[in-house]
Amino acid sequence: MMQYLIVIEQTPTGYSAYSPDLPGCISTGATREEVEQNMREAVSFHLEGLKLEGLEIPPPTTSSAYINVAA
Repeated sequence: MMQYLIVIEQTPTGYSAYSPDLPGCISTGATREEVEQNMREAVSFHLEGLKLEGLEIPPPTTSSAYINVAA
């Protein structure tokens, strides 16, 4: 089991997401839950495509953090 970070952004029509560790792997959804499920499917599909092409599976290396700043 591999754990990839996904970045979720709200859009005027719903949500979009991508994984910094998997360039080109993106998805959308009407709700946050939908975009998360769609990204699970997109990441699985992306990794399977890499395997079929004989390409290396990139390890998950991206992390995230929140910081507090005075605004």
